[in-house]
Amino acid sequence: MTDWPAPVRSRPLEADVTIPGSKSLTNRVLVLAALGEDESRVERPLVSRDTDLMAAALESLGAQIERQAQQWTIRPIEFGDAPVEIDCGLAGTVMRFVPPVAALGHAPVTFDGDPRARERPMTGTIAGVRALGAEVDDHDRASLPFTVRPQPDARGGEIAIDASASSQFVSALLLVGARFPDGLRIRHIGDALPSQPHIEMTITQLRERGVRVDAETSSWTVHPGLIAARDVTIEPDLSNAGPFVAAALVTGGRVRVHQWPEDTDQAGDAWRWIVPAFGGSVHRDDDALVFSSDTALTGVDLDLHDVGELTPVVAALAALADGPSTLRGIAHLRGHETDRLAALATEINALGGEVTETADGLRIVPRPLHAGVFGTYHDHRMAHAAAVLGLAVPGLVVADIETTAKTYPDFPADWTELCR
Repeated sequence: MTDWPAPVRSRPLEADVTIPGSKSLTNRVLVLAALGEDESRVERPLVSRDTDLMAAALESLGAQIERQAQQWTIRPIEFGDAPVEIDCGLAGTVMRFVPPVAALGHAPVTFDGDPRARERPMTGTIAGVRALGAEVDDHDRASLPFTVRPQPDARGGEIAIDASASSQFVSALLLVGARFPDGLRIRHIGDALPSQPHIEMTITQLRERGVRVDAETSSWTVHPGLIAARDVTIEPDLSNAGPFVAAALVTGGRVRVHQWPEDTDQAGDAWRWIVPAFGGSVHRDDDALVFSSDTALTGVDLDLHDVGELTPVVAALAALADGPSTLRGIAHLRGHETDRLAALATEINALGGEVTETADGLRIVPRPLHAGVFGTYHDHRMAHAAAVLGLAVPGLVVADIETTAKTYPDFPADWTELCR
């Protein structure tokens, strides 16, 4: 692990940036291509630890993936009879999307991952796979590691799960539903469902491949049928754009993010309304969104329930604002790559900040911050938050900057170039 001195920027930025592809979209497209009826191509896929783990998992189940620099070609899975072991790393999409795919096969598939992966919520995945008709050997842990043992008579039907810990539990079942003879009807039976844009992204990708999906408030029906092959160009990852957007606000400058979609299901599109809440401005210029600010950051009161992955960078901005902020609706972040609420409070407070955990979020009172080492907990979003704080806090050192390789391997180099 490398300690990385975060670049400081004392004058306004004026920058153009292009962000690598969306992890969420790349991994959904890979699963659907692997379950499709014919060969598909993916243009500009994200190449990162999470997408490499997904590709390796699908290949171990029988897909063929030919990787070129800007294009991957995927041939659908042909399930084999030999047992398989899959490394999920710390990728939620792998540990939650791939087990239902394994339930379509013939052989036992064992899933495990990084030490922290064994602490992440998996009850919804395990319950869902069992409801699909497969056996799951988890030794009553409701977590990794576990083994999926497919059963030949699985037909689909109705499934009720509690997805309040992660919308990925729903997306995982949506992705495989069309492959079951009776399709799937999925009902969410728990508390408020987080991260709805990710479910919308899943449904959009299914419909673009000819899959019929009926969506209601807390239930979804996937009708049986073929998943058509489709060539896809991956959008930039708008959540990974967050630190660059934040840099415009912290420095009182302007950052133009190119290839920002006009219309998208990505949670990161919420920067359109988060930036004005802090006192900044947003406008479109050709293919780009331009984010700018020429005033001090104002405190905010934001419900981030649907876009929780943006919280670390939002919290960094709030710590540099001129008034208190409240971030709400994000209790589910305690089960992400790390307990993000505890981690943010611990690390910002260690720099002299005042962050208090609430039942469902954070209360942040800006205080003068000082130099120190900012722990990242193997969490790429924590590293992004640290980099944003470092713009205004001389001597801030980011621990384990390599963790950004999870979704953005070139982040340290791109950030350093931005701040020159």
